[in-house]
Amino acid sequence: MTDRVFVPRESDPAEGRVAASPESVKKMKGLGLDVVVEAGAGLRSRILDADYEAAGARIGGASDAAEADVVLKVRRPTAEEISGYRRGALVIATMDPYGNEAAIAGMAEAGLSAFAMELMPRITRAQSMDILSSQANLAGYQAVIDAAYEFDRAMPMMMTAAGTVPAAKVFVMGAGVAGLQAIATARRLGAVVSATDVRPAAKEQVASLGAKFIAVEDEEFKAAETAGGYAKEMSKEYQAKQAELVASHIAKQDIVITTALIPGRPAPRLVTRAMLAAMQAGSIAVDLAVERGGNVEGAVAGEVVEVEGVKVIGHLNVAGRIAASASALYAKNLVTFLETMVDKEKKALALNIEDELVKATMLTHGGAVVHPGFGAVSKENA
Repeated sequence: MTDRVFVPRESDPAEGRVAASPESVKKMKGLGLDVVVEAGAGLRSRILDADYEAAGARIGGASDAAEADVVLKVRRPTAEEISGYRRGALVIATMDPYGNEAAIAGMAEAGLSAFAMELMPRITRAQSMDILSSQANLAGYQAVIDAAYEFDRAMPMMMTAAGTVPAAKVFVMGAGVAGLQAIATARRLGAVVSATDVRPAAKEQVASLGAKFIAVEDEEFKAAETAGGYAKEMSKEYQAKQAELVASHIAKQDIVITTALIPGRPAPRLVTRAMLAAMQAGSIAVDLAVERGGNVEGAVAGEVVEVEGVKVIGHLNVAGRIAASASALYAKNLVTFLETMVDKEKKALALNIEDELVKATMLTHGGAVVHPGFGAVSKENA
């Protein structure tokens, strides 16, 4: 019997992305999988049901989840959705596991093998499966577009017969994937860009994009990067020195974009009300970490608010604001990972729980929470 993949319409009304594209459907069909897509699943990503059908999928309803061997999603399934899945099904999604242990235990109790795509290791083999990079890249771009939309001046310098419009000054805090794309996008729009990060490797990357690097470069700074390439939390002393340098720099900026996130931890506070108060009235701050508590004091999740005369943008799901692009990349990430679980000769699912990618991302399996980062919880005491 052919293994079946089900792609539902996302239940969150704020989520415009979808977990499959026509291209990923073709790939799954080529792997020997049967693909069912819920009617209307791709509409908010500009993918019609007819597009999926042309790629080889069947259009179905939510009840088709009960027959699926694999469920591909954007967001972690709700309890109601889980109740419609069959025991033993593989569920691959952005699981947002930190702080949501009860939801993970619920998936274990339902007998699902759940995989958190955001836990994918940052190794060469998994680069094409890295949803954090693919979605952060788009979020960094969109952050600049959102800032430009709210800004009441032009971004590039313009020399005209009527006078010169100065270039906007943009400061990007955090030079990871999102930050680097924000730098590149702001530069394309003609802004004068500067950036900061606690990782020494970021200095060269920032400079390569034509931006100025701002940081306290002491001994702690030189040692500040985890083995996984993420920023690590700095000492209180370093944070104070960095905050002093940043405060004086921010006062001269038109737009500040913050992107600092530490996996499993609340977002670090980078911009205080006092810093915002020092900026010119009408300046802009974009907080890409607002879903994790925010880098900017006063930021409100899902809203654009005025704090000390500065417009603070706190849009949620920023990558999802450009859903058509985000879905195309996310779907590719998922199908590339799913491909590692398929026996190419037998054209059937063949989950290898010893695979390093499976070990890194599997949250639940066989009725238990199996990921070491979230504790082993059996289905009896889940």
